[in-house]
Amino acid sequence: MKRIHLFEIEDQSWFPSFLRNYMTDFLQFLSNKAKIYKPIVPLLTKKLKTSNQNTIVDLASGGGGGLLWLNEAIKKELPELKITLTDYYPNISAFKHTQKSANNFQFVTESIDARNVPKHLTGFRTQFLSFHHFKPTNAKQILQNAIDEQSPIAIFEAQDRSVYSIIGMLLSPLTLLFVTPFIKPFKIGRIIFTYFIPIIPICVLWDGLVSCLRTYSVQEMNSMVKSLQNFKGFNWEIGKKTEKNAKVLYLIGLPKNKEN
Repeated sequence: MKRIHLFEIEDQSWFPSFLRNYMTDFLQFLSNKAKIYKPIVPLLTKKLKTSNQNTIVDLASGGGGGLLWLNEAIKKELPELKITLTDYYPNISAFKHTQKSANNFQFVTESIDARNVPKHLTGFRTQFLSFHHFKPTNAKQILQNAIDEQSPIAIFEAQDRSVYSIIGMLLSPLTLLFVTPFIKPFKIGRIIFTYFIPIIPICVLWDGLVSCLRTYSVQEMNSMVKSLQNFKGFNWEIGKKTEKNAKVLYLIGLPKNKEN
């Protein structure tokens, strides 16, 4: 299936921030409960060790994604792990909730552009469920910025342009209706705009389907990397990890001069 870059509602600057936050809260809750990043725990842990990093700078964090569960899994091998959450539209309330749940989290309150990360934010850059938001030109800028700053980077997507993923997204509004009362922190607005004025289910459905159509394939990510300046200064690994019903696409680049 050819990649189609339709618009996602939560990307739009006019979209109310509180509704965007309700959507990212749902994604965070689902990611942690479903443990969707379980297949890549050994891989990410190994790359952190190989690059001598114990700090993750997460870009386009949304509400924190599946990082709470992933954090506990990685800390079994890297107990000194620290994670900094950032986003272009930071969900501060979700960031604070994540920080209360695990004391090795911190967050940045100002807007952070993944295409041009401030130099003071140093560490192992990650993106979870967000790379597909960027058109090819902007996606390349994210990778080029990591190369220019000699920063290791890892990108993960839990959906692809397959019938299986699309069916999963068609069912996502039902999942949302079931889990909304359990999402923390509790907010009455989330209840109103999920059950009584169902804006959130509609947006989740549309953005989920568009996310599938936007996701880059392994072949496309390989081609993207080879178009970057000085890409040979990094060791790149691009592929797909599966475990039971979980499937994660990944792109990882480590500076050769900083590896063990």
